[in-house]
Formats: sequence, C-alpha cells, structure tokens
Amino acid sequence: MNILIIGGGGREYGIAKKLREDERVEKLWALPGNGGMEELAECFPIKATDMEGVCGFAAEHPVDFAVVTPDDPLAMGMADRLRAMGIPCFGPSKAAARIEASKIFSKRLMEKYGIPTAKAAALDSLDAALRFVEENEPPMVVKADGLALGKGVFICRTRDEAEAACRELMEDRLFGESGSRVLIEEFLEGPEVSVLSFTDGRTIVPMVSSMDHKTAGEGGTGPNTGGMGVIAPNPFYTEAVAAECMERIFLPTIRAMELEGCPFSGCLYFGLMITKDGPKVIEYNCRFGDPEAQTVLPLMETSLLDAMLACEAGTLDGTPVAFSRRAVADVVLASGGYPGRYEKGKLITVPELDEGVCLVHAGTKRTEEGYVTAGGRVLNVVAVADTLPEAVEKAYANAERVTFDGVYMRRDIGRTALEIIARGDARCE
Repeated sequence: MNILIIGGGGREYGIAKKLREDERVEKLWALPGNGGMEELAECFPIKATDMEGVCGFAAEHPVDFAVVTPDDPLAMGMADRLRAMGIPCFGPSKAAARIEASKIFSKRLMEKYGIPTAKAAALDSLDAALRFVEENEPPMVVKADGLALGKGVFICRTRDEAEAACRELMEDRLFGESGSRVLIEEFLEGPEVSVLSFTDGRTIVPMVSSMDHKTAGEGGTGPNTGGMGVIAPNPFYTEAVAAECMERIFLPTIRAMELEGCPFSGCLYFGLMITKDGPKVIEYNCRFGDPEAQTVLPLMETSLLDAMLACEAGTLDGTPVAFSRRAVADVVLASGGYPGRYEKGKLITVPELDEGVCLVHAGTKRTEEGYVTAGGRVLNVVAVADTLPEAVEKAYANAERVTFDGVYMRRDIGRTALEIIARGDARCE
C-alpha cells in the first residue's frame, strides 16, 4: 500500500515508524515530515494546513490511504476533502473534529448526554467573562474555545490570574480567533490520565493509558507546553477506573456523536481527571496526542495499519487490537526557552542508544553537518522496559547522551507515578 501521512512532528514520526513495521506498506509519503522522518518516508515541504497543496499532491500520486494526524487540518476538513477524492482516511470529519476544535461544543455535548465533566460557563465577550470571574470563587480554569496548540488552558488560582487570562485570550488575541470565546470551568482536583482510543463510530478500543507532563517546569510549574514527557501505563488507571470510564465516558461519547449526526472515526483522545467523585473529562482531542502517540504505539503488538483501516471501514469490532503489558517512558528534549522564544539551527549530537530505546524526531532538520534543531520540542527519548522504574531510568540515561546547545528537559518525568507504585497506592494496568 501507498500511504500518505499529513503532519510533521514527533507524533507523525512515531506513526510512520509503526507503519513501517507492516510489510504491506510499500511507499510512505509525509507532508511536510521532518528531518528524522526522511529515514522512514519521502518528505515534501507542503504544510499540513495547505488544503490545496495536500489535495494536489494526493491527486498526483497513487495514494491508497491517508493518515491525517494534526488537529488544524482535521478541523479544516482535510479528511472530508480527501474522502471526496476517493482516498480513504484515518481521521474524523470536520463536523466530528469539533469535539476538539470547539471546547464549547464538547462541553455542551457532555452536558446534554450526562458525560461527567467540570461545571462550566461559555462566555462570548470580555465583559461577560470578567463579570463571571468577579462573581465566582477561584480557583478556576480558563480555556480558549478553539485550537491553541495545546496551550490555551490557564489554571488560575486567583481572580487576578483569571482576569489576566481572559484579557490575553479575548483582548490581546494570544491565539487569534481561538480566543474569541472562552470557557471558564470549575477547578477539578485529582490525578490526570490520557487515554487514546481507536473508534469507527460505533466500536471503541482504548489503547494503553498514559500520564502526560504538560508544564515546562518541574512539579507542574511554568507555562503549558505541548507536552514535556509521558509514561505509560498510568498507575491511576486501574481496572476498576477503566471499566467506569468505558461505561460512563467512552461509549456515551461515541453514542452522543452518532446521535448528533457527526459520528467520530479515527483516534479519539480522552483527557481525564480521577476526582473524588470518579473520573471526569477534562478535554477531548480529535487525534493522537503528542507525545502520547510515540509513547503508547511502541507497546502495540498488532498491526497499526489494520486498526486504522478498520476505523475507516467500520469493522473495528472484528479487528484484533492488542498491547504489551510492558512500560514506556518518554523524555522530551526541548530547545531552551520553549514554549516561548527559542533559537533554531543548533547541531545535535546523536549517540548510540541502548537496546529498547529509540529517538523520535519532532523538531529536527537534516543538513550536511548532521541533524539540527528546527522546533521547540526537538526529540523524544522513548524507552521500553519490563517495569516503569526501569523504563524511566533507561530513558534518562540515554537522554543525557543527546546534546545540543540549549537543550532542556524536565527531570521529573514519571516521578509521581514511581512514588505511587512505591507506596502501593495503585496498580498499573
């Protein structure tokens, strides 16, 4: 098969690497891909959001199947356009992608169908948002309604912080039109869990749970990023929690989307919080998470291509999907200054890695001198081991060997999970 991957970050590298394990994959193209992906696919400098460029490429090449992975092109309707051209796709329609593209849409969906989530108010003007902040007690969470590269969420401990967040989004337009409306939610407490899932619109198959580390600083400090590291499985996601999530969240969400006339097929991401009242939805994503994808996919024992084809064909209920019970730790190596301003073009020293460790390229460029930095999140060091403590230790041992000017990593990826396991408070499933 000839497969087209649309996107160019660490997530797309991880997907390309997994697809390359399937002997049926003959040709792999990536638009635009990245420096490291050139070893796995033929890359072309066409932006994932360039609708005409992507569709023009697809029309000129014998594409059998397309994988649309980033949120922006999905929200623009890229999968719809490709399907209209006769090219089957892994990825939801524009209508279904609203589950991520509009926080207000997803919140109203959950409220209508009784899916557990935080109480919230949708505000259309700055005056209304500031009035809501004044009338309610902090802490509270302020979210941009639209897409914001995973950075449009502000956890506000005081009214001043909430007011500043509203002004940044709605007045300063920090994320453009994405902040023209905001959602202000009650602050929930508890451990967070990420669960990616395959779905064809009727059947849903969760992947291995994971724990993302969003903030730039250790211990949950600093600004939100696209993700600074992940461990899998998540020790809070026990068998009992998984069963409750399936009954109260996963299946109801799939049914709700179908009832709303926008059935979801592709990868549906559930961002959950395990509160004292049970699991609740923090957010949905309409695609694989990054860096969750490159963390979880190494544990997949069955064919990723089969799962993707089944999601498009509506045959997921009869398709084997299985994951190893081993553990993974993923440490992100970022450019100094990320998620703010940072420099590019720094030469990367890539060492020989230990067995069970791979280097996932996220923001790199290949030059005559070697790989150089080309993004905020540059590389993922992904380690697989029999236990989570071993995976964490292996990931950091190898991450220390990768160098470039200004390299930055969080030093506490997996620390909370390891403390939980040491105390015996929860069991990884």
